[in-house]
Amino acid sequence: MSETAAFVDVDWGGRSVRIEHQWIAPERTQSPLIVFLHEGLGSLAMWKDFPQRLCEAAGFRGLVYSRPGYGRSTPRAAEEAWGLDFMHQQAHVVLPALLTALHIDAAVQKPWLFGHSDGASIALLYAARFPQAIAGAVVVAPHILVEDLSVSSIAVARAAYLETDLRQRLGKYHDDPDSAFWGWNDIWLHPSFREWSIAPEIAAIRCPLLAVQGLDDEYGTLEQIRGIARRVPQAQLLELSDCGHSPHRDQADRLITSASAFMKQQTGDKP
Repeated sequence: MSETAAFVDVDWGGRSVRIEHQWIAPERTQSPLIVFLHEGLGSLAMWKDFPQRLCEAAGFRGLVYSRPGYGRSTPRAAEEAWGLDFMHQQAHVVLPALLTALHIDAAVQKPWLFGHSDGASIALLYAARFPQAIAGAVVVAPHILVEDLSVSSIAVARAAYLETDLRQRLGKYHDDPDSAFWGWNDIWLHPSFREWSIAPEIAAIRCPLLAVQGLDDEYGTLEQIRGIARRVPQAQLLELSDCGHSPHRDQADRLITSASAFMKQQTGDKP
């Protein structure tokens, strides 16, 4: 079963930020841990029941959290702009600080990471930087470079936020929807961000890796996960038909079956 959401303070660049988090099946103390990393407009609550379903299928325990700027975590100040390295900051600084604050010794417990979209890119960056502190990763609709398709779809999202009820709908999941939306949208549409790429860095990944993408992903082409496969030889790919940018919503059952089997196989527990 899942615990109710709680909060923990961590240091990020010399300031204290509050992070919303929730444990799934904490009673499985001897089972592997999956840490869930949400998308660019996501939060703990926006995962809905997917983390619980995946943990149940795999027999693992889970940790879900909202990054600073999202959900019920400390919002981004209105005048604060995310830098070009915002995903690196989350992978290299915030996530390790969160694990430490929650008394998770990643070098010993070696968590699995399950990331979606921006969260998938953060998972890749963490895996590349901390090979000794991860069991494996499942990355869903990851970004390893910026494509024209990504930028055009994010521009469409901007128009929707300004002209439709998108802000109101996001307000159900974020204390400050402007913090979540503009932090993400402004940096992705910044001209300098067009050169962003983590392709060279991910070649350092040594852990088991499953990369997943929908064939109808409106935010990226299959070059995202095929580019991973060229640089990370042990990576396995899963390309899902009838599926857009959110496989955990569009093809949840297929994703749960494939991801849980992959993780169990890699941990020596046959599916």
